[in-house]
Amino acid sequence: MIYEKCRDILLKEFELVQSAVVVQEKIRLAVTEKEWTVFEDNLNTMNGIESKLEELEIERENLFTVFKALVHQQNFSDNLDAKGRFYALVSILPETQRNDLTSIYRSLKLEAIKLRMANEALLTYINGVKSTLREFLDIAFAERGGKTYTREGMHFSNDMRSIVLNRTF
Repeated sequence: MIYEKCRDILLKEFELVQSAVVVQEKIRLAVTEKEWTVFEDNLNTMNGIESKLEELEIERENLFTVFKALVHQQNFSDNLDAKGRFYALVSILPETQRNDLTSIYRSLKLEAIKLRMANEALLTYINGVKSTLREFLDIAFAERGGKTYTREGMHFSNDMRSIVLNRTF
């Protein structure tokens, strides 16, 4: 029963992470093509995937707790992280089940790494664009001195708030 439940949870997580990779690519394309409604729709989809993944993580953690209570295993310490608890669980399973679960787990981790790399690449792109815009605004509006102030006179960091430009420079 533990094996089947763990396998089911891992497969669901794997499918969700794979769908998150697809949505992440759509988000990247929406940002580069400046399609903000598509971006927002995909961001909402990604938030839904994140919620489902959190639910599955809680379910998997509960499974580890049940497993610990069932086997009364001493090496299943409370100090183990999720990875350690997973390997403690599979260590007592028959070899075929152990190989099956570890294969799914490794595939899940690889997909998660791909997703993290895609997120970091998108963030790098956005930060590059933001930096370029900030530098352009600093050069184009040198009288601003690179600083923006609130109505109360407090310094406000450069955010890319809208500004109104004349039609001609």
